[in-house]
Amino acid sequence: MKTKAIIAARMVLGLVFFGFGLNGLLHLAPLPPGEGAAAVFISGLTASRYFFPLLFVIYLLTGVALVIGRYVPLALTALAPVIVNIAVMHLFLPSSAAEFSLAALVAALEIFLAWCYRAAFRPLLRAHDDFAWVEAPQAARKP
Repeated sequence: MKTKAIIAARMVLGLVFFGFGLNGLLHLAPLPPGEGAAAVFISGLTASRYFFPLLFVIYLLTGVALVIGRYVPLALTALAPVIVNIAVMHLFLPSSAAEFSLAALVAALEIFLAWCYRAAFRPLLRAHDDFAWVEAPQAARKP
């Protein structure tokens, strides 16, 4: 049962980001106009000219990775700061109920999947560097 829940969460999260990435790059459906402080924030990001194309490529690649089930921990790691920004923006700036609900769903799916893949993140959360230095073979050393 848990495996089905993980696959369903991966698919939903992957399809959400794949869909938004594809729409952002190909302009398949118009995005709703922003209002108030959100519009100011979005216009600042748009003025940089690189931010949204890069973001949509990240959406597309991570969405594909989640849907096909390859490099899932890497995709979750790449999406984590994006999802935090989405959640915080919709929490502190006025948003519609649908936008807030989608942000909450995406954040919940990210947290659930990060928990399910926690073994992959364990080495990142160590306080000490346990890296074992590998020395070059004797023949490769120069005198």
